[in-house]
Amino acid sequence: MQMTHPFRRIAQLFVLVAGLCAMALPATAADRDIFEAIEGGTLDLTAWRGQPVLVVNTASRCGFTPQYDELQALYDTYKDRGLVVLAVPSQDFKQELSSDKAVAEFCELNFNLTLPMTTITHVKGPDAHPFYKWVAAQTGFVPGWNFNKVLIGPDGRVQGYWGSPVKPMSGAITRPIETLLAKG
Repeated sequence: MQMTHPFRRIAQLFVLVAGLCAMALPATAADRDIFEAIEGGTLDLTAWRGQPVLVVNTASRCGFTPQYDELQALYDTYKDRGLVVLAVPSQDFKQELSSDKAVAEFCELNFNLTLPMTTITHVKGPDAHPFYKWVAAQTGFVPGWNFNKVLIGPDGRVQGYWGSPVKPMSGAITRPIETLLAKG
């Protein structure tokens, strides 16, 4: 019978515990702020610090997909004053196209989108992007469907969130945006 040195056992136990702790730690701010861009490269929310950012989980085959028109209108209306609208396509609700390329083509052909867009990204559950995990930890809000909206203030904090039925150009969204822009 081979005996294991007690210090080796302790070291193995330490490595195991450290690994489990690392899995439980929340994402760093850097992880939270980086998205893969649909056209390649990355989108870093910290590049927009000091500006309000409306983050919207989207899908191409949803009853709310026509909201892309209002998202673009919102972006066009306020982008010169500093608003960023970020579309985050997600297949979590089984209504997104099969590839990033198909999503980009669909949005360009049907909505002529010029606002920034991420690759297809998880927005709920254990595989959710760190941004959405952070929003849930801060507010308890988890997207329950496509076209949920989260407004991040210039200070990097969540300023509001809305479900799918709330249209992007509604006063419920434009009023807080205008308030944030007026302060900047």
